[in-house]
Order: sequence, then structure tokens, then C-alpha cells
Amino acid sequence: MSESITRPEHISAAEWELRIKLAHCYHLVDYFGWTETIFNHISARLMDQEGCYLVNPFGLNYTEITPANLIKVDVDGNKLDDSPYDGNPAGFALHGAIHTARDDIHCVIHTHTNAVSAVAAKPNGFALNNFYGAQLHGRVGFHAFEGITLFQDEKERMLKSLGDKHILVLRNHGIAVGEMDIERTFFLLWTAQRAAEIQLAAGAMGGEDVIMADAIGEKCADLTQMLIKESGFADKFFNAMVRKMEAERGACW
Repeated sequence: MSESITRPEHISAAEWELRIKLAHCYHLVDYFGWTETIFNHISARLMDQEGCYLVNPFGLNYTEITPANLIKVDVDGNKLDDSPYDGNPAGFALHGAIHTARDDIHCVIHTHTNAVSAVAAKPNGFALNNFYGAQLHGRVGFHAFEGITLFQDEKERMLKSLGDKHILVLRNHGIAVGEMDIERTFFLLWTAQRAAEIQLAAGAMGGEDVIMADAIGEKCADLTQMLIKESGFADKFFNAMVRKMEAERGACW
């Protein structure tokens, strides 16, 4: 795997490890076909550097992201290092707002795939009636579309919409997901994406869906969280997907 690259002397071991995971996450999002060309972001909080975050250089394809070219920004998306690459403060606004308000969220991924955007365009959003949707029970908030970027006056409303949830459906737009680390955030995104894909496929068949009882949905969501917490479920999944991707594509960098 591509972890064998040399760490620059000016970057701590902890930061370098985070950079490797985040760069892999960008490549995985491309591998699964969830990119929006050069747009959108995946951000990660630097736990040992207050108010610092890693994010992609604006203008690079996700396949061009490496641990070394990720840029360090503040909560407003302003660059904190001397990277030759540009940042995208307007695009980082959503991430910065979530990171500031939620100490339990250390990674945020924003996507608008076809399936997710279609679900976001429906009044009820995720139906939660399939295997993957059930795992999202009680974890989804909804925010009304107010424009293509998040302006200062919208942040408070957006955070109110998110509340204590880990998935924010941005109506008529896409989703943002956040968790305590990169592995769990990626697993949550994969679950939401699968839920959306199956919901669209079921809808295309016509007829009524089998409605799942709330108690079953709660049970599924709780069990998933237990598996992730107690068995390293998300870590195993993330690492396996990196191995699968690199077996097919070769080393990421």
C-alpha cells in the first residue's frame, strides 16, 4: 500500500498519518464514482493543532490528491501554510461551520451524487425503509436550500438543522456527513449512498414500499453504531476498500 512514502521533516507523525488517511479517502470517493469533478471537499480536523484542518487543494482532481499536497486551513478556509495550491474558502464554509459547532465531528464529507441529489430533491428525503436506510434512523437532519454556498447569515440556521445528527440533507443539493474520524465518516457516506441508490431503484419499480417500523430502524441504527465502536468495523472496511482500490488501480501516489 502507499503508506510507505517518506514523511517530510516539518510534518509531525500524527499529522502525516492523518494526511495519508485523508488522501486515501479522496481516492476512494473517486474510485466509487462519487466525485463532482474538482468540486466539493473532504475535511479532517488536526487534533494536535487547534483550529487547523486539512482539505484538498482547489482545482485538483481527487485522483491527484496526495498526503503532501493537502493544504492546511483555518476554520474559514484560509491557508495556513505556504502551499503553492489554492484554497477554496467559499467551498469550505459548510465544513468550517460544522467543525466549529461539533466537537464530536472530526471529518466532514460533502457530496452530491445523482442518487443522493435525487433523494435531497424529495420532500421526505431518505425513506429509511431499506437495509441501509434503516441504519440512518435518527441520524438525519434537513436544511432548506438557500444558495450555492453557505454565507455567514445562514450558518446558524444550518447548524440548527444539523442539531446532534451526523447526516445533513441539503435539500435540492446533496448531503454532508460527519463523524469522529475519517474511517467512520467514509463508512457513513457509503451507507447513505447505498440507501439512496436502493430507494431510487425501489421507486423506479412502482408500487408501494414495505414500511419499516420505527423500532426496527432504531435497533438497526444502534446495532450498526455498536459494531463500529466495538469491533473496528469502519476501520476494517476503510482499509479493505483501500486495498481493493490499489489492487485494481495501483498505488495512489
